[in-house]
Amino acid sequence: MRRPFSAAAAALLRSLLARTGLDHNRIVVGRFHSIDWQSLTFTGERHEITLRIAGPDAARAHALLRDGLAEAEWALGGHVVAEILIVGEEVEPDGSIRVEIEALTLTD
Repeated sequence: MRRPFSAAAAALLRSLLARTGLDHNRIVVGRFHSIDWQSLTFTGERHEITLRIAGPDAARAHALLRDGLAEAEWALGGHVVAEILIVGEEVEPDGSIRVEIEALTLTD
C-alpha cells in the first residue's frame, strides 16, 4: 500500500529539485520510495529516488545536482540528511539524464 509523502520526503524532494536550478516542469520524478528506518538511538527514513532531467540544460542541471551532494547542507525542517549519494546515472537516447539517489534522513 502506498503512503503519502512524509514531511522528510517532501522536504528532501523540494531541496533536490531546487539544487538543479531548473523549473520543476523539466524534472520528472520517476520513483520516490521511502521506508521507515531506526537504530538504537535514531529514527528516520531511507529514500530511493529516480529523477529524469530533460531539456537543453540537462547536463548543467545534472552537474548542479551532483556536485557536492554528499557535503551539502540540508534544511528539512526537523529532519537531518545523514547520508545521500548518487547510485546511478545514465544519459537517455533523448538527451535527458536519469539520476538514481539514495538517502537516509533522521528525525532531528
